[in-house]
Amino acid sequence: MTPHESLLRPDRFPLSSRYDPTWLLGLDMGPHPLWQLEDLLTLVSLTPGQRVLDLGCGRGATSVFLAQQCGVEVVAFDLWIEPAEIRAVVDAAGVGDRVTVVHGDARSLPFEDGEFDAIVSIDAFEYFGTDVHFLPGLLRVLRPGGQVGMTTPALRDDPYAVHPPDAVLDLVGGEAAAWHSPGWWATHWGLTGSADGITARMQEGGRDHWLRWSRAHGSASAREIAMLESDADPDWIGFALVAATKRSRAD
Repeated sequence: MTPHESLLRPDRFPLSSRYDPTWLLGLDMGPHPLWQLEDLLTLVSLTPGQRVLDLGCGRGATSVFLAQQCGVEVVAFDLWIEPAEIRAVVDAAGVGDRVTVVHGDARSLPFEDGEFDAIVSIDAFEYFGTDVHFLPGLLRVLRPGGQVGMTTPALRDDPYAVHPPDAVLDLVGGEAAAWHSPGWWATHWGLTGSADGITARMQEGGRDHWLRWSRAHGSASAREIAMLESDADPDWIGFALVAATKRSRAD
């Protein structure tokens, strides 16, 4: 099996395995986004025709997946990637009529109150979501009763409770401060008083998924692979999956 073929896993990720690994690697913005999204969709239920904000969509792989596999109308929103690049990806995938591309900063969303039925964010929340003021502002654009879900790099033992492993600090430095545990995220979201039904957990096998991606990616750094291989415990590093429902009324 070639490294690229190792990214086809129909037993574990049947929907993600419909996509050419070479295509996905060409849109690389970090560890396999569709594996994270497919798992997140066990916590966030989407219905065809809903309007969904793909927050921090990168080069558009997750937006293509949402449009094709969930049948939703997607707003692909990103700060770092130019809209024309994302537009080319969604058009080539045949979902240009169901994906609107918007350039902007997650901290200043140019949308109306309650405009979306759901919000998803894959491997981006660590860059803005630790701000205590962020979630209430994000939920402004979600309808009451709508769902929000995200995935983000995480340490099982929160970096504010246990000093991060040296291998993590060697790779990402101070960014490790944002690699919070699922429990931290659950508390962080709960304290806003604006979300109900909060679920937060580590992705099962997340470290191994990340390592498989890194080994398949020709330009993955030796330090990244060393970080992922640095502990025999497969659950100490990976991704937090966090989801909640916007509170319909104030208590």
